Amino acid sequence: MGSFATIDEAREHFKNDKFATNAGVTIDELTEKTSTCSMLLTDDHKNAYGGVMGGAIFTLADLAFAALANQIHSLSVASEVSIHYLSGAKGSKLTAKAEVIKDGKTTTVISVNITDDTGRHVAVFMGTAFKL
Repeated sequence: MGSFATIDEAREHFKNDKFATNAGVTIDELTEKTSTCSMLLTDDHKNAYGGVMGGAIFTLADLAFAALANQIHSLSVASEVSIHYLSGAKGSKLTAKAEVIKDGKTTTVISVNITDDTGRHVAVFMGTAFKL
């Protein structure tokens, strides 16, 4: 069993992650090895050119990463992350699916794939969480 007994417990814990929650990120699924978060896109997520701002995409991926890392071991913090933006989002909703790549003694490596609701692969995020 993970750190959170239920998804509602995880949601309650991460409601204090104000930057992500104020951006509209929600935790949709959480298991021992995966997490899924989503965000409905609004004008608040757009950059000056009308595209989805990279920071909005990163924030979505970061919460999916944090939820899974802390499900595996609470307390975990990011020690290194990177993101590759692949395509502009075309839909009205983004989804981030996080998956454990390696769960080690002191670190966990997690991959997060971000897609839009048209099926477009928008970005890939890789992160290493340090277990405190």
